[in-house]
Amino acid sequence: MINIRKSQERGHAHHGWLDTYHTFSFANYYNPNAMGFRTLRVMNQDQVSPGAGFGTHGHRDMEIITYVLDGALEHKDSMGNGSVIYPGDVQRISAGTGIRHSEFNHSKTDSVQFLQIWILPDKNGHNPSYEQHNFGIAKHPGQFHLIASGDGREKSLTIHQDVNLYAAILTKGDRITHSLAPQRYGWLQVARGRITVNGLALESGDGAALSEETDVVIAATIDAEILLFDLA
Repeated sequence: MINIRKSQERGHAHHGWLDTYHTFSFANYYNPNAMGFRTLRVMNQDQVSPGAGFGTHGHRDMEIITYVLDGALEHKDSMGNGSVIYPGDVQRISAGTGIRHSEFNHSKTDSVQFLQIWILPDKNGHNPSYEQHNFGIAKHPGQFHLIASGDGREKSLTIHQDVNLYAAILTKGDRITHSLAPQRYGWLQVARGRITVNGLALESGDGAALSEETDVVIAATIDAEILLFDLA
């Protein structure tokens, strides 16, 4: 079964410096039918104006993944980390018992667009930790790249949950597949472009919940960038 959540169904807020879309309930957007999928709790698509950003704020007991699509995002946190995240980079914060951080557009001239993803941890109270890695996804299009997992295999970021997160950049005509094991679920997010999943059309901003699907066949109808969550 494939349940599609269309881009235009998402929550939306425009704060001048921030243009944001919420796939699931978040902040002032509440939809009792969109509270997440399995352990995937937040999928926000944010565009931040030049020089603007999120001032220092706190998180706890959440696995937070930041995936930059365009531009550069500057990060500082209470663990002493400071970095700039570019397309191809993926950042993971395990908030655990509590962290504070800020996120700002590193550029004074260009906007930054990114996906902010929250995953519920396997338990509360983990020690806070941080990872960032460039996976070179654009250098190897047409295939899935494992960017986060519960065991950190294949040099993926390690998260405290039974989730395998894959990213792929596709050119028109590319066709890739993924097999979901029994009792596994999938969430497919189209960051940009247009694809089909098992013959159903999805476009930029759309998401799809995959239940009782064994083989997931994705074809790009135009150039596209996607994330696929393999969930318990």
